[in-house]
Amino acid sequence: MTDRFMFVKWKIKDTFRAWKGKMLQKTSPGIDGILVTVGLCIIALVLCVVMKDSLTTFIKSLVADMQIRAGEILKGSP
Repeated sequence: MTDRFMFVKWKIKDTFRAWKGKMLQKTSPGIDGILVTVGLCIIALVLCVVMKDSLTTFIKSLVADMQIRAGEILKGSP
């Protein structure tokens, strides 16, 4: 192989390594938010399935307390 060919081959490899390094460092800012959102949705679904009964009890007690407090506010009680 000639020196010129070896130089071109080396230059191509060097350019490819630099390009590959830059591409691996860059991340899309939108993909991180999407992954976090999907992860949180999966966690919420798992919690709803696993804790269905206790979640229902919690929501019912929360709504009941809010209704009592709303009634107190409407009556003017502190």
